Amino acid sequence: MAYRNLEITHHGAVRTITVNRSDRLNALNRDTLNELILAFAQAAQDDATRAVVLAGAGDKAFVAGADIAEMHTYTPVQAQAFSRAGQQLMDSIERLGKPVIARIQGFALGGGMELAMACHLRVASEKAKFGQPEINLGLIPGFGGTQRLLRLAGRGAALELCLTGAPISAQRAFELGIVNRVVAPEALDEVVNALAEQLAAAAPLAAAGILDAVLLGGECPIDQGLAFETQAFALAFASEDMREGTTAFLQKRKPSFSGR
Repeated sequence: MAYRNLEITHHGAVRTITVNRSDRLNALNRDTLNELILAFAQAAQDDATRAVVLAGAGDKAFVAGADIAEMHTYTPVQAQAFSRAGQQLMDSIERLGKPVIARIQGFALGGGMELAMACHLRVASEKAKFGQPEINLGLIPGFGGTQRLLRLAGRGAALELCLTGAPISAQRAFELGIVNRVVAPEALDEVVNALAEQLAAAAPLAAAGILDAVLLGGECPIDQGLAFETQAFALAFASEDMREGTTAFLQKRKPSFSGR
């Protein structure tokens, strides 16, 4: 389908979803949220897609936040619906069952940082900036920022970023565990593409099991997480991918996974 605010491209088993509102620093309005929800639903249903890259158009911003001009007019009821739509999107990314990489070349602020944190991996340019500046607008994060930041970086960092609203550098985000890799701006695409291709070539069922186990483990006591891991480990032995992977290892060749 045609999108007004997104650009969808494919390279092999990698699907790239780009927020294409560079004139607004890729700010998230309600229409863009709805398009992203649909785009990720389509990615989930497409067996040919094994990894997703989420990007923002232009050089300045991944996503600079929510669209303040639109949000300024909201009633409390509309604001609640907007927050729920944003959280629905973040949840659908986090639970996609396929690895999602955030390619962050510039500003990732407010809703943009929340969008990045919902992805499974984050690769940032040295020029990238991160922050939860909602307090400067008399607001709090509404797309899961308080919760995912707490889980990624801990209580102290979550409170500092949300209470001060101050932006931090990509290097500081890396030190806090928010970002996985920081690279030179000119190397960003090369690193993201190589990582995406590596993930797309991995065993899809095993990747889904890892994503589920880590997500569940962050929300439950360790004994429950370990029990889930054991069941997922055992279930993998019923897959053709497990046979292919172990056979390829014994035969000293590269495996070719089918997702079955």
